[in-house]
Amino acid sequence: MPDHQQQPQPTMRQMVIFAVVLSFLASLIGTTLVLGVFGRGSMVSQEAIIPSYFFPRQKSGDKPVTPETKEAIERIVRSDELVVQVVKNASPAVVSIVASKDVPIIERYFVDPFGDDPFFKQFFGENPNLQVPQLRQNGTKRQEVSAGSGFIVSADGFIVTNKHVVADVTADFTVLTNDGKKLPAKVLARDPVQDLAILQITGSNLPFLKLADSSAIKIGQTVIAIGNALGEFRNTVSVGVVSGLQRSIVANGGADGPEALQELVQTDAAINPGNSGGPLINVYGEVVAINTAVASGAQSIGFAIPINKVKRDIESVRKTGKIIYPYLGVRYAPVTDDLAKSLNLGRNYGALLGKNTDGPAVVPGGPADRAGLKEGDIILVVAGERIDANRALSAIVQNHAVGEEITLTVFRAGKEISVKVKLDERK
Repeated sequence: MPDHQQQPQPTMRQMVIFAVVLSFLASLIGTTLVLGVFGRGSMVSQEAIIPSYFFPRQKSGDKPVTPETKEAIERIVRSDELVVQVVKNASPAVVSIVASKDVPIIERYFVDPFGDDPFFKQFFGENPNLQVPQLRQNGTKRQEVSAGSGFIVSADGFIVTNKHVVADVTADFTVLTNDGKKLPAKVLARDPVQDLAILQITGSNLPFLKLADSSAIKIGQTVIAIGNALGEFRNTVSVGVVSGLQRSIVANGGADGPEALQELVQTDAAINPGNSGGPLINVYGEVVAINTAVASGAQSIGFAIPINKVKRDIESVRKTGKIIYPYLGVRYAPVTDDLAKSLNLGRNYGALLGKNTDGPAVVPGGPADRAGLKEGDIILVVAGERIDANRALSAIVQNHAVGEEITLTVFRAGKEISVKVKLDERK
């Protein structure tokens, strides 16, 4: 019998080419399978087509990708697209606010320390190397001195920002819009209590942001911060969640020194210097708060003023041309468990009226004085709202109008009494 004929062996080059072709065909089949699951062509929206690289590669014997995994991946993609769309819609209404003013031009010059004194001249003569440097002003120049963020809240050009962004009353302010326009801005009002200010630019049918109800904010909800980061990078976007509510801080860096801020929203969305005054937006594209401060020495802890406080300022400016606050006329200390035990107060919540370095517990001639309040009284409830660690007396009073008569529940000499007070305007 003839010997078996030996089959030719493939070369290394042929084996490599075969492997590459096989890999390419496998990738095409995988993509077709993915498109087959989610639809193809014009039958589905672009958001519904999930790229094949989102799915783990299948090996022989592996279980198929579960519907739950596919649904989770779809949710991630939809969430990502939602944030992109919110930012796209909101950005035209977010602006940079630049403060400019005339600053002195300081130059250095040199003088002879002995002048024309003949006594020293006989020893040193006219020595050009013996000169002393001096400084003097040589005119002024226009210069940008600070920058922050803001956002348009009405079609007629009302802009909200932080008070510390426009604190310099000697400066002029320019608004830089997202499309590159430079518009002069007028400061309509600076809030005497909150870190808020209202500006206006000339225009009509301007893009503006809708304002949410900040009382409905929940811890854990997604929020988006947009602002002029570091005073340089306009419309910088960061995403995070609401990480806390009802925070109280003392903010530094304002023109008037440290400022106590209450009832703030805490977020882990990155807020940088220059973001001040920018909006904190929910996934519906509505502003829930205005970015105002960051915690120094910490990472991803920022604070924002609830937007309901801004609504009050806008309404006040439209009605009166200024921001006005109601005034009760008392000085007090919050009642805590420790304070109640140490002084045997009889109540472990409320506001204990007491004098301090600023003056007496009850301001003479003020609303509280006219209503008969006294030092040592504990105000427990204001117009149905209980005063506690989460609701300060001043914050509750600010929610009422000048001239409004409110009822206080007061603890005095072991008894609770009702007192009616008519609020004045804070001067």
